[in-house]
Amino acid sequence: MAYSIEASSDHCYEGTTCLINKLDIRDEAKLAEVEAAIVLGKTTLLDLQPIQGAFDLDHYKRIHQFLFCDLYDWAGQLRKVNLSKKRTAFVPVDEIEPCATACFQRLQEFKPEGMSHHELAEEVADFYHTVNMLHPFREGNGRAQRVFFSQWVQHIGFQLDLTAVDSDEFIFATILAAQGVMDQLVDCFDRAIRSPQLQMDMEMTMP
Repeated sequence: MAYSIEASSDHCYEGTTCLINKLDIRDEAKLAEVEAAIVLGKTTLLDLQPIQGAFDLDHYKRIHQFLFCDLYDWAGQLRKVNLSKKRTAFVPVDEIEPCATACFQRLQEFKPEGMSHHELAEEVADFYHTVNMLHPFREGNGRAQRVFFSQWVQHIGFQLDLTAVDSDEFIFATILAAQGVMDQLVDCFDRAIRSPQLQMDMEMTMP
């Protein structure tokens, strides 16, 4: 489902909802197909060679820029239009940077020592929800966010395997979280977060 935005022509070809892109693709479905292929390839590269950073807004922006720079001039830049989707209104443009500063500061200072697995899932779900509500980019927020969080969870000593959760279930959980119901999102992360040893044991038992 496309975003509802204040300026329907923002970054779009005139009279359409197709984003202006470097390949000059003017069919929205075709653009989505090409975008998905490019971003999948780049996500795979980042699995092997993560972009290093301080897990702050600048780090997040550089991940987005790498994923989408082949398609959009504004890749890695904060959006300039307010966004909403499925009745969820994201953080207004003028509040993105201050909200992001507070959020990423918490994330940088986070220490999981002494937490149960469920408590860790609760904290990660809360962080993920907060960053999701920022939605700092015009497009590609979810994909950049998943890359960023996979890298951050590894940084704090765990593995994040979102393939363990059905994608539609995960999206629905983020929608519920935006309405104040966090249980489903916590459950998703409860299943997706693994200790390195557990991940290693699972890989060794795979045929």
